[in-house]
Amino acid sequence: MSEHIEASRPNTQPEATDGLYISGDRKNFRLSIPFELRLVAGTTTSFAAGAILGLSHGAQAAGLRFRAENAHRLPNTSTGWYLYHKSKNYHIALGGVKEGLKMGTKVGFWVGSYFAIEEAIDQVRGGRADFLSSVVAGMSVAGGFSAWNRFPLATAARTAKIGLLSGLAFGLAQDALGLAKGQRPFYVDFLFGKKQRQGELLENRT
Repeated sequence: MSEHIEASRPNTQPEATDGLYISGDRKNFRLSIPFELRLVAGTTTSFAAGAILGLSHGAQAAGLRFRAENAHRLPNTSTGWYLYHKSKNYHIALGGVKEGLKMGTKVGFWVGSYFAIEEAIDQVRGGRADFLSSVVAGMSVAGGFSAWNRFPLATAARTAKIGLLSGLAFGLAQDALGLAKGQRPFYVDFLFGKKQRQGELLENRT
């Protein structure tokens, strides 16, 4: 009876198919992490990093701007200096928060776009998750970033190169980590399978 119950239970464990681990809903999870979690984690982390950088830059710029705008009317009393520094700190904090939110939103948007494009290309390619999708996603984001900022051709070319190298490095890093977990990219099976077939042909000839 127990054997019959065990046999009737659906298999929810991921199974290896053509060197790729495909889950029960037929999606290939990069690094064994579902796309939704990767998107949320990547966007949140990038937003936090961008917010920190923007906060620092915005606070510094606001402080310099406040000093320049009030250089001709510096106070000459202790009370005046107290109010001056109080107002300066307020402008620094406000400028830092504004720039932090602005920079964090920008960085989070582009990183989220990268993950979304990468996942879309994986699905278009039949669930093959490897560095090729990462490269295409990196160059797509670089192209969109250049178009949004209306970069000249030389700057756009440098941006595309950065997107290509970044996507390649990130994609190969994902492939290496996936391979360490037993999730072999398709090109690994293709290359090793080709070498194996060549070896078999040589053996047959001898």
